[in-house]
Amino acid sequence: MNTLKSKLKFCLEPEYLDSLVTKYSKQYITAKPFPHIVIDNFLPEAVLEDVLAEFPQPDQIKWQQFDTVAESKLASTSELLMGEATRFLLYQLNSSVFINFLERLTSIEGIIPDPHFIGGGLHQIKKGGFLKVHVDFNKHSKMNLDRRLNLLIYLNKDWEEEYGGYFELWNPDVTICEKKLLPIFNRCVIFSTSEISYHGHPEPLTCPDQWTRKSLALYYYSQGRPEEEKADNHSTIFKERPGEKLIPKKETIQTKELLKKFIPPILLDLKKSLLN
Repeated sequence: MNTLKSKLKFCLEPEYLDSLVTKYSKQYITAKPFPHIVIDNFLPEAVLEDVLAEFPQPDQIKWQQFDTVAESKLASTSELLMGEATRFLLYQLNSSVFINFLERLTSIEGIIPDPHFIGGGLHQIKKGGFLKVHVDFNKHSKMNLDRRLNLLIYLNKDWEEEYGGYFELWNPDVTICEKKLLPIFNRCVIFSTSEISYHGHPEPLTCPDQWTRKSLALYYYSQGRPEEEKADNHSTIFKERPGEKLIPKKETIQTKELLKKFIPPILLDLKKSLLN
């Protein structure tokens, strides 16, 4: 308990968050290719150093493993496997104080945090890993809410450009990469999720052996969304970049399931109606 008390010295202060709203809210709304903001030195370094110190290694806990032609990464499966400093920070990022900040920053009303951290929490990518360009699943599996925002905080100290791992933002038809961001320590990225918010870490990681690309991920929701953004429920949808081929030639049950992630739900519904 004494260790936990020593880590509770930091809390997100409304005054600091107010200053971020003043500085970034207009920039967020007008950002291209979709609303987003990049905030460097987002938190006191000591806070994230505690999180980094307890960040589990790839073989240290039970991770959810993704290993397909579209993604090769690790994701946490339970907050109970996280350290106490990490959990305390995640709880603050789901607090009323922080939700109020997100609403004012993004102009999205009625934001709801995810206490289950579905798909979020800790993310880790080993050397050679990647996450191809995609739009995210759009409904919360437990609460049936609409996914509206992603928040990423990178935990990679002394990260060099030659290591790669760039977070990329692409235009709606995935023909042009509009922005590339190195995943450096204490860099925070917040962005709106929709049917055109294509993003990813598509190039295989080239960091030194035993290094990994580490991040915290939180997702936020609302009950409903603007009419022009509505779509049928879907899981992650990957999209090939120019000159890229992600679907294996030989179809298996696994590749058929992956193929579904590349096809918009409306086309799957059309196929079903034609066959009936």
